[in-house]
Amino acid sequence: MPAALSVPTLSTAKKRAREVRANLALIGKVITHSEALEHVAKELGFRNWNVAAARLSNRPQLHLSIGDRVSGRYLKQPFEGTVLSVHPIGHGDAYQLTLQFDEAVDVVRFESFSAYRQRVNATVSPEGVTWAKTSDGAPHLVLDL
Repeated sequence: MPAALSVPTLSTAKKRAREVRANLALIGKVITHSEALEHVAKELGFRNWNVAAARLSNRPQLHLSIGDRVSGRYLKQPFEGTVLSVHPIGHGDAYQLTLQFDEAVDVVRFESFSAYRQRVNATVSPEGVTWAKTSDGAPHLVLDL
């Protein structure tokens, strides 16, 4: 199984099918998208694409519930806190979270000024990382999963 599919989701399986189709086209073998989906289903150990799609779409990606304890980094600062809400977006391609930190986090890096946040909303990937980044490229929020 390819490394990208080590923890497959429905969207990563579909992406892999597009890659399989494109790679085969490069060597002159043309297949339909359906055939590529069937190929990926077999790679993942499923009988066919219908079974794979059903299993992957029912699999929760981010295993968080209201009240769960979490830790990680918010704006590069460590935190521990509680999940106040979690909502899947799409087919588990992203999650909208509200977190309550145990201790407020200073979101300003100036020595002469501070601004503290104790409750944050964030949209995270199934891996628990935001797509939003700071000016130096670090994700705003990274959960320790």
